Amino acid sequence: MKRIAIFQSDLGVGGIQKSIVNLLRNFDYAQFEVDLFLSERSEFWQVDFPEQLHVRYLKPTSSVYKFMPFDLARRLLRYDFSDCGEYDLAIDFNSYQCSCAVGATTVPARSRVMWVHNNVEIKLGDEWKYRVLWHFFKGKFKYYDAFVYVSRALVEPFQKMSGVRDKPFYVIPNYIDVAEIREKMLEEPADLTLDESAVNFCALGRLCHQKGYDIMLETFAAACAQREDLRLYVIGDGPDREALTAQRDALGLQDKVTFLGNRENPYAYMSRMDAFLSTSRYEGQPLNIMEAMAVGLPLYCSKNLEKYTEGLVGCEDLTQALLTVRKAEKRPDPLEAYNTGILRAIAGLAAGEE
Repeated sequence: MKRIAIFQSDLGVGGIQKSIVNLLRNFDYAQFEVDLFLSERSEFWQVDFPEQLHVRYLKPTSSVYKFMPFDLARRLLRYDFSDCGEYDLAIDFNSYQCSCAVGATTVPARSRVMWVHNNVEIKLGDEWKYRVLWHFFKGKFKYYDAFVYVSRALVEPFQKMSGVRDKPFYVIPNYIDVAEIREKMLEEPADLTLDESAVNFCALGRLCHQKGYDIMLETFAAACAQREDLRLYVIGDGPDREALTAQRDALGLQDKVTFLGNRENPYAYMSRMDAFLSTSRYEGQPLNIMEAMAVGLPLYCSKNLEKYTEGLVGCEDLTQALLTVRKAEKRPDPLEAYNTGILRAIAGLAAGEE
């Protein structure tokens, strides 16, 4: 039986966290022994992992390690893996946190792989905090044997910015737990009263610069100026909520745009909507779009998101698309071949297959 060690910082709010929860709920534990190493105990998602999964916690560490060259942090930050034995594959699933990188590159393992979740070229240009972290942790890349990208659009930006072009890479998108989505759609009613005569859109994700909600509000306002029956419900929270609320009010959209905050069961809300809206500036692979596909919502996404989601057809003119939208029958996508391919690809990594 092949053994896999997966390093992730926490199971709190976030796309990376949701992705690892989805994956580990559906892993093939008949073929693989899996240890999940977490460096924080914070949880948001309802975690009901199979009993075959072993969850371990790394010792708490100071944040000072994030701000020293990785080679030095790797020498100073010592984790005790004496009772683990050797793994066939160690995965740094988080790819941002120093603790995950140190764990994945020092645990006894035959192969070490880092997941890449974002367009690092754009992220480095947009976020000064990420530029600081990159400056300190970029030395870790040489310790991995291969890299996994959650969409093909991430390969060239990462190779360009990291200079790593001589190591194998794989494209493995995020697993979508369709069974959980269907169950939660029916599990409980959403505490929300909708205007059924309106076309009700939803958006899902962290309220931050990357997700482009400021662009969404401007686009929605332009459409609402010509059409009265549009409504938007935003599920999620984040550092930009106050600014986005002020922008909504300045645009006169108080009665048309509602911020719902975080919801542990967003699918109960999504299932009641008529369509899904996304205007992210960039992505890794947009989990929210895939979840909307599983719910069966028609997708209204900006054109730039096509390269991050295979098969997505974005809108050349999103405002014009909103002006012409009509309610349509939902067509849930089971994503069977998609999810099967993901599990097969990860099994191939553990087995050392090319």
